[in-house]
Amino acid sequence: MGHTALDCLLATRARRGAGYLTLLDPDRLSIEELERRAELCVDAGADAILIGTSLMFSARYAECFARVKKRVNVPVISFPGGAGQVVPTADAILFLSMISGRNPELLIGEHVRAAPLIKEYGIEAIPTGYMLVESGTLTSVEFMSTTRPLPRAKNDIAMAHALAAEYLGMKLIYLETGSGADVSVPDEMVRAVAEYVSLPVIVGGGIRDAETARMKVEAGASFVVTGSIVEDDHARLRELSAAVHILE
Repeated sequence: MGHTALDCLLATRARRGAGYLTLLDPDRLSIEELERRAELCVDAGADAILIGTSLMFSARYAECFARVKKRVNVPVISFPGGAGQVVPTADAILFLSMISGRNPELLIGEHVRAAPLIKEYGIEAIPTGYMLVESGTLTSVEFMSTTRPLPRAKNDIAMAHALAAEYLGMKLIYLETGSGADVSVPDEMVRAVAEYVSLPVIVGGGIRDAETARMKVEAGASFVVTGSIVEDDHARLRELSAAVHILE
């Protein structure tokens, strides 16, 4: 690509006002369907493809990235559920530290196991402070991580966590309510965090329509992520892309 995946994301934010990312789950889709949906997302305006899952039922995880990369011209980034999902075929990996919880495995344990593989494979690692926010539903990530999400109404708690991530040297903040969440991260929390830290803020979970996506960007989100709810609906993908790209 000539630049790092993070450089590409930041350039997109500068050019388009914010970036639109789509998350594909290889546990739900065949590789052929994953390829097709990735193309659909990019054609609709997605700036990068995230691939990730809470579990990992397929032994063809690395092949997923290799095949999708051949079909799209945007970064294909791993959104891993654990060290076992480090593969050499991703353009980059979000090196997620789940700073909203107190599970040591998700703060440092999985990272120690993943780091040597990332180095050996030569993958770009993007240190990311991952913050799960209360959604009103028990999501897969909450169950699998055995952590409690941040309270929706406690902006100050979210702000302090995000600032700690910045001081620890992380490059991105990822606020989300989880896949399949009933509601998205409150706009007030997005705004509070985005104004308090200098890091780009990604927001995902519970975003199903263009109006909600635009509100996240207007609140300060640098990137908006949608998942399975819209990944096969080209018209909605285009609407979401247009809503996020506020400079176009």
